[in-house]
Amino acid sequence: MRHYPAMKWRADPVDIYDCRTRAWYMEAAASPKDVVILVDRSGSMTGQRRDIAKHVVTNILDTLGNNDFVSVMTFADTVEEIVPCFEDSLVQATLANLRELKLALDNFETMEIANFSAALTRAFELLEIYRNNSGGANCNQAIMLVTDGVPYNYKELFERFNWKYETPVRVFTYLIGREVADVREVKWMACANRGFYVHLSTLAEVRERVLEHVNVLARPLVLQREKHPVVWTPVYANVTDPKVADYLWEQRERAEQKERFMSQRRDKALFNSEKEQNRRWKITQMKQGQYSELGNSKYQLMTSVSMPVYDLRHNENITENVLINEAYWVSVTKESVEENGQKEMRIARLLGVAGTDVPLSEIQALMTPYKIGVNGYAFIVTNNGYILIHPDLRPVFQQILKPSYNSVDMIEVELFDDDRSPRNFSKELTALRKEIIDQKTGNKLMNIKYHMEDMKRVSRGKRHYYWTGISDSPFTLVVSIPENYGRHRITPPPTDDIHRLSLTSKNISARQYLSNKWSVHPDWLYCRHYERTFSSPEAELLYFLERVARPGWRWPAKPRPPEHHKNKGHERHSEGTEARERNKSPNIAPRNEYYCDHGLMQALVYDARNTAWFNKSISDSASDDKAAEFIQRFGYIVAFLATHSGLTRWQTHPSRDYDDKPEFGKQWPRAIDEVWYRRAVEQHYVDPLSFVYSVDLSTEKFPLNVSSAMVTAAHAVFHGDGHRKTPAAVVGFQFKHERLSEWFENITTSCEHNKECVTCLSDNWDCFLVDSNGWIIVSKDTTQTGQFFGKIRPDIMMRLVEDDVFKPVHIIDYQAVCFREKKTTNPASSLLTPLENLRLIMAWFLATTIWIYNSIAVGLAQASSYSFDYEFLTPTVAYQNYENDEDTDDPSMSKPPTRMLERDFEKLVLINRTRPTPCDREMYLYQLDYKNLDEKLNKPVRECDRPFYAQLVNYTNMLLVVVDAMCAKVEVPIFSIDATEVQYNESLPCLKHMHPLYRKQPNSCIRNHTEESNIDMCGRGSLQQKNILWIPLIITIILHYF
Repeated sequence: MRHYPAMKWRADPVDIYDCRTRAWYMEAAASPKDVVILVDRSGSMTGQRRDIAKHVVTNILDTLGNNDFVSVMTFADTVEEIVPCFEDSLVQATLANLRELKLALDNFETMEIANFSAALTRAFELLEIYRNNSGGANCNQAIMLVTDGVPYNYKELFERFNWKYETPVRVFTYLIGREVADVREVKWMACANRGFYVHLSTLAEVRERVLEHVNVLARPLVLQREKHPVVWTPVYANVTDPKVADYLWEQRERAEQKERFMSQRRDKALFNSEKEQNRRWKITQMKQGQYSELGNSKYQLMTSVSMPVYDLRHNENITENVLINEAYWVSVTKESVEENGQKEMRIARLLGVAGTDVPLSEIQALMTPYKIGVNGYAFIVTNNGYILIHPDLRPVFQQILKPSYNSVDMIEVELFDDDRSPRNFSKELTALRKEIIDQKTGNKLMNIKYHMEDMKRVSRGKRHYYWTGISDSPFTLVVSIPENYGRHRITPPPTDDIHRLSLTSKNISARQYLSNKWSVHPDWLYCRHYERTFSSPEAELLYFLERVARPGWRWPAKPRPPEHHKNKGHERHSEGTEARERNKSPNIAPRNEYYCDHGLMQALVYDARNTAWFNKSISDSASDDKAAEFIQRFGYIVAFLATHSGLTRWQTHPSRDYDDKPEFGKQWPRAIDEVWYRRAVEQHYVDPLSFVYSVDLSTEKFPLNVSSAMVTAAHAVFHGDGHRKTPAAVVGFQFKHERLSEWFENITTSCEHNKECVTCLSDNWDCFLVDSNGWIIVSKDTTQTGQFFGKIRPDIMMRLVEDDVFKPVHIIDYQAVCFREKKTTNPASSLLTPLENLRLIMAWFLATTIWIYNSIAVGLAQASSYSFDYEFLTPTVAYQNYENDEDTDDPSMSKPPTRMLERDFEKLVLINRTRPTPCDREMYLYQLDYKNLDEKLNKPVRECDRPFYAQLVNYTNMLLVVVDAMCAKVEVPIFSIDATEVQYNESLPCLKHMHPLYRKQPNSCIRNHTEESNIDMCGRGSLQQKNILWIPLIITIILHYF
């Protein structure tokens, strides 16, 4: 394989990469296909043959993609689907469906006699149904027969189902077994039906031989030679093999099992203690969560565009192995006589596939997210309705790719607010999805709900959806923006052009507006140089601001980067390299060496100039009295400002030379994409003067350290022009949680005008500050900070929900991963040589002889040494202790202590082996309902009938809840916000298959060519080992001596 730009090929630990099994190769090499795989499960397919058959099917499945459809059947006396719920149908070859088929391969058993006639009839009838209804891939069709031999060629079936329709179905045959002699019938079946025959005898040759069918399916493409269909792949990860989720999870469980063994051996008492076992159980539960995976993935998602490359030769000499008799193979060169007298075979060979990878981060940067604005986003949908790009696409759990990460449907991430049950999608939603898949242009206003902060917060609202197809691709671009403020944005006036100001204003550079403590959005494309790298996005930006100020600068004419460039990553340059760059000629680099987004750079400098006052310290930015009061009240604070152009500024007071925590702008550099920014903008439409207060949430996986916790207060600044307004920035400050607790305590423990009143200082009352999603910000018990209020006081939370103070919002996670227990037994069959069978027979014979001898000897000895009174002995008395061994009350007959220890060992040390499986999870999150909130809260405390009082804290998103601690807590279920699995009556792949969603078939389909009949190459034999030549000699020697 050739790779550009050149790079060092790393194989860690081994190189298992094969480009021929990647989506970009397979989809470009052949048009979409419907495949029926028939696996012989007769009695002769045992041992190694069964293992080779499973390996063949697995490799065939690996060559299929989202545009292909497949069915796997096993046959003996009857024909059965390998997955029962896929009966009489072809299923889309998604990762989830292929995984289901592969797992089912372990379950079929070999028995009876193969009924080839029933199997072929079933396969042809199924493909005919899909062909007549234009279902499935609606292009190529193929039957792949995996067997160890056929009795005859079944010519009458092919005449009935295939030949009379001009052979629409190709037949590929895979003959398994080294000792199989008669291959003619199996090979004829493939050659007579535009297919290919392969003879397999070892596991090692399966991958290479299975891939032969790709070249056969590519023949119509090669023969037409004119069209080179361009193929875009679905999203995939830059890993050697994206199907290794099960393997990586198994490796992790093995490491955990080893750690448990070693811990138990080091300190058995500590390991077996209840406290330690509870701790380990909690760790296991937390490890099986799938959230908190945002922004820490080691994978890079990408798509690829590719096209086939053809061998332009028409003829070639071809050499293949031919079986002469039952034990002798020879190499034969096939030739055909051409008109010019040259002897060569007609060929149609695919040279390979040419393509390029496109990281999705590059596409996202070119989608100009700053124009879409806060709480808006763009996403791309494929022809199958699957997500290519979406901010809520979560392909990773525990640093492992999810089993079905590249087949997440659009309606599984766009959660419309219709309160329907899981997977009960409305007609309105499916109609919208169909228009998007069909690449039409349109718009619609929809009610939606969406989650934030790793599915711990929720919000609802109306959004405008705009969509249009992307030309020359199967993709559709969709833009979603909020109804209230998404249709307007701030644009700097043309007179404020950066380059013009730098030339007209002497001694003024845009760089002077950016001093210390600032950052820009790390994922946005401001300017990029393709010939050098920088230590950070900020360093790259400063480099270009200096370039813009020089004479001769030109903005790039086209808003796209060059065709080839280096990766986006910022790598630190040595000082010597940077010095050499500074000393180079000041001439502007050629235009193809860099790209700049003129609008974004303009907006950034505009914001930087208008917020330059923020460079001053806090004490210099306000009057002395206000600054002193502010600092005295909050102590150590971080003031911050973030703008719509991605610029973030911050100031710290008192300034610290060293702090182990990252600075504010380094910890939260994404401006409009940060949660505090998004929530502040939403809060503006509740109360334009309010601040949004929040603390880090405390969960079992990430408990909050209250002593070092910080409170974030954010406020949105809108810019208005008549009746239009749009968010321009968010300002706010961070301060220590202990200061807010002191402030809250001072206010709630004092009475106005020295009057007598009830305060939170009393033990009779518990006071809480709860935010708009039900999370505790302040409590008398500091350990409750950051926890969900429904967990601490579920009885009060239930009353607040009943009073419509908090609204439960049903959120369904269609990208979840659940963990199924898997059997730890080894399903593989033993492969026994004849000598091993002989050894087992001799061992059985010897053991049986010894047992008979001992039985006779013991019986004779007892008869000669003892005499019994048969009147007092009954069979019941003699055997009752052995029959009731488990239930006896006699201590002397109790279970052996070794067995008890063994059971304790299994319970405490051995882990339950699991397999990550795609599933749906649901949860209820809560949101404060501001509609008529004063009326809902204005209710008196009635002793223990209503033992609480709630009041909205002015200019905040917080609710003060005062609870009568003298009233007993009402026993109600805890309000859990943790996700629970949705239980269906069948597996998730089966459920999706039973309720299919609309998809658009690819436009390109090339499946036939008139000249294909001239190609005679249709099969290859198994690679024969050299030691096969010794077989005739060994037989001769045996016959000579006997």
